Amino acid sequence: MSVNIDLAARQEIDIERLDGALAVANLPSLVMVLFQLTGDERWIRDPYRPTKPKGMSDHDSGGFSDEVQQQIRAAVREAILEWAQGAPIAVPTPTGSLLRELMTICVNEEVPDSYEPMIAEQMGFADPIRIPDVSNGGTTPVDFSVVIIGAGISGLLASLRLREAGVPNVVFERESDIGGVWRTNRYPGAGVDTPSHLYSFSFYRRNWSRYYGKRDEVIEYLEDFTDHFNLRPGIRFNTRVISAVYDEASQKWTVTVENPDGSVESVVANAVISAVGIFSEPNVPDIPGAESFNGPVFHSSYWPADLDVEGKRVAVIGSGASAMQIVPAIVGKPSQITIFQRTPQWAAPANKYFEHVDDDVRWLMDTVPFYQDWYRFRLAWMFNDKVQPTLFRDPEWEHPDRSLNAANDRHRASLTKYILGKLEGREDLQAIAVPDYPPYGKRMLIDNGWFDAIKRPDVEIIPSSAARITETGVVSASGEEREADIIVLSTGFHSGRFLLPLEVRGRAGESLRETWEDDNARAFQGIAAPSFPNLFFLYGPNTNGSGGSFLYLGESQVGHVVSLITSMISQGKAAVEPRRDRYEEYNARIDDLLGQMVWSHQGVDTYYRNSKGRVVTNMPWSVVEYWSLMREPDLDNFVFEDKKGA
Repeated sequence: MSVNIDLAARQEIDIERLDGALAVANLPSLVMVLFQLTGDERWIRDPYRPTKPKGMSDHDSGGFSDEVQQQIRAAVREAILEWAQGAPIAVPTPTGSLLRELMTICVNEEVPDSYEPMIAEQMGFADPIRIPDVSNGGTTPVDFSVVIIGAGISGLLASLRLREAGVPNVVFERESDIGGVWRTNRYPGAGVDTPSHLYSFSFYRRNWSRYYGKRDEVIEYLEDFTDHFNLRPGIRFNTRVISAVYDEASQKWTVTVENPDGSVESVVANAVISAVGIFSEPNVPDIPGAESFNGPVFHSSYWPADLDVEGKRVAVIGSGASAMQIVPAIVGKPSQITIFQRTPQWAAPANKYFEHVDDDVRWLMDTVPFYQDWYRFRLAWMFNDKVQPTLFRDPEWEHPDRSLNAANDRHRASLTKYILGKLEGREDLQAIAVPDYPPYGKRMLIDNGWFDAIKRPDVEIIPSSAARITETGVVSASGEEREADIIVLSTGFHSGRFLLPLEVRGRAGESLRETWEDDNARAFQGIAAPSFPNLFFLYGPNTNGSGGSFLYLGESQVGHVVSLITSMISQGKAAVEPRRDRYEEYNARIDDLLGQMVWSHQGVDTYYRNSKGRVVTNMPWSVVEYWSLMREPDLDNFVFEDKKGA
C-alpha cells in the first residue's frame, strides 16, 4: 500500500524544495493530503473545497482565492514537516463512504458509490483480491504451462502475474525487445494521448518527466518494469508465432514458432494467452501505382530510422492519430507537407500537453504521501469515465444529424468553437476541419499543435483520399495531384481483425478466423470463446475503452485470466472455456448497448466497426463497470473439463 512509508526516509525533507513544490502543486490534491495527514475536517469544508474544473484542465489553483491558497500551502507545509518528524498519519486508509466523500470533494462532482472499491485499490487504501500461488511458494511443482504471445504491456503483466501464481510461462516476441507497439512505432512525435500519470500500472508507478509522455519515455518505463521484475529470462525475442492448434486428445495446444535463425519449432503448452493487441498489424492500403514511386513509401509504424525530411516534399496520407502527431513534429523541416484527408477529426485542447513536469512537482510526487495518488485519481475521473454516459443516443433528440444528445451537442459546440478559433482567418481550413459526425464518433484526438501546423504556408490539406500514386507524387480522389519525395501512410491498423495473421484452431480443427468471419470477432467478456479451451485474449474483442488509459483495463483482464488458470489448476481440471449460453447472452447484451452508442450513430465511419457495421473493438461499459465485471471470475460462467484418463 502507498501508506507503507519508511519512517527513516521522513527525515530527508528539504524545506526549500518543499516550499518550491508547494508553490506549483495541484491544490485540490494538496487538500486531500492535508486531510489525511491531520484528520482535521476543517480542510474538507468551505472555503477549502475546490471548485469544479473546466473541461480537462488540471485546475491547479482549485478555484481558491490567493488568501485561501496561501492558507492551504502553509498548513500542508506544517503537516508535512510534522509527518517528517514522526507524527502519525491521521487517516492512512480512507475507504467506504469517507473515501467517496473525499473523491467527490476533490473533483467537485458526485462520484458514484461504484467507484469506491476500484479507487481504494488503485490508491493503495485497500488490498486487491490476491491470486493464490498454486505452487505454494515453489514447493509444489506445477504441471501446467502457458504460452504468451507478445511482450507488450499486457504480455509483460501476464507473465509477471503467472509467475507470482507459480505457473510456468514463456513469452514469444517477434521483435528484438519488449514494448509491443511502443517498440515498433518510432515516428516523430509518437507519444501518449492520455495524461502520463495514468499510463502506468497501479502497483508500479512512474514519476513522469512530461505531462504527456513521448514514446521513448514509455519504452523506458516498460524496460524498467521488465528489469525490476526480472521478466527477460522468460521472453524469447525475435521469435514469431505462426499458429496455435488445440489437440482434444491431449487437451493441450501446439504453438508453432519461427526462431531467429529461421528454423520452425513446435512448443506444447496447456494454455495460450494472446497479448498481440489491436494495433500490431499495420493497415497498408493497396493504392495503385505505389510500386512505381521514385522515393520511399512506408507506413507510419515503419518510419525509417535514418530518414531525412529536411528540404523534402512529404505527402501524408491520412489525418488520424499518427498523422496528428507526425505533422507538428516535423513541420518546418520539409519544404512542403501535403496531407490527404479523407475525413476530418475531432481534436480537443489538452492542458499541459507540451509541458515538462516541474522538478519540484516530481520531488513532491516521490516524497509526500498520497499526493501522487490524489493527482492520479483526478486524472482518472476526468479521462476515464466522465464522458461515457454522454455517448448513448437520446431517441428523442431533435438533431441526430449533428449529435446524439444534448450533452454531446454541447461538446460539439465547444469543440467547434475551439477549432474555428484556432483557424481564425483561414476560412479555407475552417470549411474542411470541422467533422460532420458527432464528437467521440471516432477516436477523440488531442491538439498537439495540429491546427497551428496546418495554417503554415508550407502545409496543405487536400480534403480527399489518395486515389493513386505516380512516379513523382500522389493523385487524390478529387483529381488533384501533388508532387512528393516521401510518402507516409498514416492509415491505421487492422484493429478489428483480431490475432491477424495467426492461424488458430480449436476443437475439431475449428478455425478462429472462420468463426470470427475474419473481422467479426466476439468473446465472452472480451477474454475467451467457446470451442477454444484455454485460449485467452488480452485487449480482445469489445474491450477498448471510451477514454483514459488501457492499463486500468489491462490489470483487470490479466487478473481475471490468471484467476481462471489457477482455479483450473487448483481443481485438477485440464481445460476451461465459456459456457456457450453465457457467451451468447453477453454478446447480445453488448451489441444491444453498442447499437445505442455514438459509434453506431448515423454518418459515423470508424475503425471501431467491422465491414458489416458492427462495433467489434469498443465496449459499452465504463472503466469502473468493466473493472467490477472482471474483478473476480464467476466460475459458473465457465465449463471446466476433467483431465482425460484421470
